[in-house]
Amino acid sequence: MFKSSSNLSLYYSAFAASISGFLFGFDTVVISGAEQTIQKIWQLNSFIHGLTMSSALWGTVLGALLGGVPTENWGRKKSLILVGLLYFISAIGSALAPEVYTLIVFRFLGGLGIGISTIAAPLYITEISPADKRGKLTGMFQFNIVLGILIAFISNTILKHLGPDSWRYMLGILSIPSFFYIILCLGISESPRWLIVKRKNTEKAFEIFSKLYPHSSKIEITNLMNSISSNIKIQKTKLTFLTKSLSKPISLAFFIAFFNQLSGINAILYFAPRIFELTGLAQDAALLQTVGIGLINLIFTLTGLWLIDRLGRKTLLYIGSLGYILSLGLCSYSFATGNTELVPYCIFAFIAAHAIGQGAVIWVFISEIFPNQFRDAGQTLGSFTHWLFAALLTLFFPKMVELLSPALIFGIFCLLMILQLIWVKVWVPETKGISLESIENEMGYINK
Repeated sequence: MFKSSSNLSLYYSAFAASISGFLFGFDTVVISGAEQTIQKIWQLNSFIHGLTMSSALWGTVLGALLGGVPTENWGRKKSLILVGLLYFISAIGSALAPEVYTLIVFRFLGGLGIGISTIAAPLYITEISPADKRGKLTGMFQFNIVLGILIAFISNTILKHLGPDSWRYMLGILSIPSFFYIILCLGISESPRWLIVKRKNTEKAFEIFSKLYPHSSKIEITNLMNSISSNIKIQKTKLTFLTKSLSKPISLAFFIAFFNQLSGINAILYFAPRIFELTGLAQDAALLQTVGIGLINLIFTLTGLWLIDRLGRKTLLYIGSLGYILSLGLCSYSFATGNTELVPYCIFAFIAAHAIGQGAVIWVFISEIFPNQFRDAGQTLGSFTHWLFAALLTLFFPKMVELLSPALIFGIFCLLMILQLIWVKVWVPETKGISLESIENEMGYINK
């Protein structure tokens, strides 16, 4: 049996790569504490303000599309270091931006880092991890995303009181963890699987596997490497990605990403202080409420990750959908009737529903539903769809707030989540406890 006893090299490498998730989560929402100040000091109209807020997300869309290029050609390690450099440059440039268009450019660079990290980090951790620890170690990436969101909200609350330039400190402080992340990544080894597949460097791969799995024998490591090499030689099917036979997994990947964003999750994370101020809370109190969002997100993400292999993916999507409908519906009702004191509690319930449902399931589900030879393309499709709709929603949300009442906005999100519940019931399969190959064979995506 292949041994995978605890060792420093394995956990250090997985931890270092997972910190890109922390930077991802921090960078994604840190702008929420600065967005109103930025709009005021540069007197931005709703379109330019929406473009500023969504600029990082447009970078993420491009990074998700192109992230496979450096990851495959330069290697996982260099790609992870590139992510850190993009975050570092983005943080410094955003903090020093003299006008809005410079800020947009540097936020876009940070978004490129996010997009690439969603490909490079999970790939790297998965490839270095033994089978019995892969889920736990890869899950560190998702955990760090949520932790980064929480720390960003706390950081914004603390830095808010540093005067008129506090927004610059909010955006610039990410340079500190980015720097230390780069230092950590300099100490990791390249993915041995990448060395075998792309560089045919079995000698170096053997050396790295021996460091990662020091309690495994030479024969066990050699057998593992032989298995990897033999898979490379398997002739790929001539079936192309965009075919009728793959229409079901393609539609599943598209709609889970589509509904994930049309719940309003990114709009609420980005514009949380503004939403809370609509309820009559003072600015400081509204900013403080965002810390509560981060805490609830962290707690229920951990709960979702604990339950996903126990209750199943579809069950968690049911729980999340019902939670969305109740929380968004009550939020709409509260704004419509003027009982806005209920809104913060509705938002907290919404975040909990997202974290335990869609937030826990989406990336796991997309990675499971495609056949082996199309898993990379499927992951790219799901990631691109996710970030495209996140960017569009963030771009147009300020205009929505201008044109529509809060009650109507939350009502629209609620209606879309009713449609999601129907979709989950009618179309989504359960993949819990089924091997990847069994999903391919039993659901007949190819051999229909």
